[in-house]
Amino acid sequence: MKTILIAPDSFKGSLTARDAAAAIERGVKEVLPDSIAIQHPISDGGEGLVDILTTALQGTFVTSEVQGPLPGQWVKARWGLSEDRSTAIIEMAEAAGLGLVPEDKRDPKITTTYGVGELIRAALDAGASSLVIGIGGSATNDGGAGMAQALGVRFLDGNGKPLAGGGAALAKLETIDVQKKDPRLGATEVIVASDVQNILCGEQGASAVFGPQKGATSADVKILDAALLQYGQLVRSTLGIDVLHIRGSGAAGGLGAGLVAFCDAVLKRGIDVVLEATKFDDHLRAADVVITGEGRIDEQVRFGKALSGVIERANRAGVPVLAIVGSLEGDRSAFVSPAFLLDLESLVDSHTTPEMAMRNASTLLSKKTGVLLRRYLNPVQ
Repeated sequence: MKTILIAPDSFKGSLTARDAAAAIERGVKEVLPDSIAIQHPISDGGEGLVDILTTALQGTFVTSEVQGPLPGQWVKARWGLSEDRSTAIIEMAEAAGLGLVPEDKRDPKITTTYGVGELIRAALDAGASSLVIGIGGSATNDGGAGMAQALGVRFLDGNGKPLAGGGAALAKLETIDVQKKDPRLGATEVIVASDVQNILCGEQGASAVFGPQKGATSADVKILDAALLQYGQLVRSTLGIDVLHIRGSGAAGGLGAGLVAFCDAVLKRGIDVVLEATKFDDHLRAADVVITGEGRIDEQVRFGKALSGVIERANRAGVPVLAIVGSLEGDRSAFVSPAFLLDLESLVDSHTTPEMAMRNASTLLSKKTGVLLRRYLNPVQ
């Protein structure tokens, strides 16, 4: 009797990680009805983090009304609290995500992370002494200044007046005042889960790489990058923390930098945070094969994406890995090798368009699981 460890990320726009795991199990049972299937959905720090970690920690889900990314916008944000109430799990996208902003209103010059700070404050009010914050999917480019404002930090211009929210306002920043920062942060462990390694500024910085997808024009990118540089330099001179050169500081429009500067956060690869918290290695020891998957596989899978964490751990344990992805970018041979994946299938193929794959993701995922397992059980000699 074989034990199959099923560990997919979400197929964005089609299936949550939990739905994907269920679809894969259906495919497993069609081929191996007597097998033991262990569902272990994953996240890289973006979509699904709250659901996965709160469930793993036998916690409860909480909803807080906070400021959204746009001025005057209010949103209901979902977060999690562990059973012992010591650990809170937060997704920044719940309060400041791109999905909360209509496409015609996307403007990272004005969007704010203030609501993220309100979620942190709510977690502290609930008694949490440890925070896990996923920072994928942001609509913002304010360096986490909005988040810090919600926690008592003051950002002032040359006349001593508080700055408006949003990334562009940071160009006028002259003073950072942390005297009224929430004192509870000093006794709180903050772990940031992210799959982004970009620094704060420059050609590979937050504004240049991610600004356009949030609505920034080429002119906006220059404004935002200069504003973040001003912000980073003042953080360094005021707090003695060089957020300009920390890998991952540019994640979520610089929220990574803000969490390090004002919450003493530790930036970690999101998939590692999830796999450790959900005791993935314990399940791995019992597995004969791992089946993983996500919406797309490309060259970035080797640099911090969810699949890479699963594959690395399975390879170290000597457990073969099969993967199903929504679409494949590049040559299949770049991913299928003894040192990476044993086998790979894509929902999009010569018979299936991306639109068809999106509409029928669950059914196709089960079908492709069957294809992979049959090849695994009956390899061509």
